[in-house]
Amino acid sequence: LLTRLLSQVGHEPLPPTIGRNVLGRKVLYLPGFFTYARHIVEVDGKRGLFRGLTPRLISSTLSTITRGSVKKAFPLEDMEHVSNKDDVKTSLRKVVRETSHEMMMQCVSRLVSHPLHVISMRCMVQFVGREVKYSGVFSAIGRIFKEEGILGFFVGLVPHILGDVIFLWCCNLLAHFINTYAVDDNFSQASVIRSYTKFVMGIAVSMLTYPFLLVGDLMAVNNCGLRAGLPPYAPAFASWIHCWRYLSAQGQLFRGSSLLFRRAPVPAASFPID
Repeated sequence: LLTRLLSQVGHEPLPPTIGRNVLGRKVLYLPGFFTYARHIVEVDGKRGLFRGLTPRLISSTLSTITRGSVKKAFPLEDMEHVSNKDDVKTSLRKVVRETSHEMMMQCVSRLVSHPLHVISMRCMVQFVGREVKYSGVFSAIGRIFKEEGILGFFVGLVPHILGDVIFLWCCNLLAHFINTYAVDDNFSQASVIRSYTKFVMGIAVSMLTYPFLLVGDLMAVNNCGLRAGLPPYAPAFASWIHCWRYLSAQGQLFRGSSLLFRRAPVPAASFPID
């Protein structure tokens, strides 16, 4: 998590290396996950890899508890799995109902857990400027409330929720339509393929919705007094839409999405080509 967040904010303390892509052309590659992690250990020790872990665990716990509570408080009736015995309208209606219910649970859990997510992000990015502004959960809560008010706990919430909602609907609907129209019931492995369709769609859709995750995380640390949220890493964004437009103009909407093969955002002409 720490290596990805540092990549997201644009902190690249190690120089890129020249490699070759699948076409054999020379490309500048930034250090991968393991090299970056080794650098963090050299600077901070092994404990440095676990910055922000406590608020992150609390955030995940709150999210899980909230989802369970919402599910009990608002049970979805007729929770039948979509069957190939259903007609198209019936199966689609079930998918829509289940996705709507799942969306409600996800939005509420995100709302409840987001303040701890913000604290976790800020604890981690202190690596960039070697700050100690956010040293504990309770002190961080007091500092954010004092400096930014209640809204400070929810910076970056909107893009995160939008990303969650788009992910759920695209993943579930795409999986449904593929299972309904593309998988032939006469095929012997049809049930096996259907069981993996949603998983595969989840991977594909998560790549498409990654910019929402990036923008949400950047807004969580932007202009909060930490070096990673200030120039040269980023301007003080007025809103998440401002952040999105800035990243889009820079061609950086997928910055930090890959941890192993990370191409440096520089013109190809900046180093010799065969």
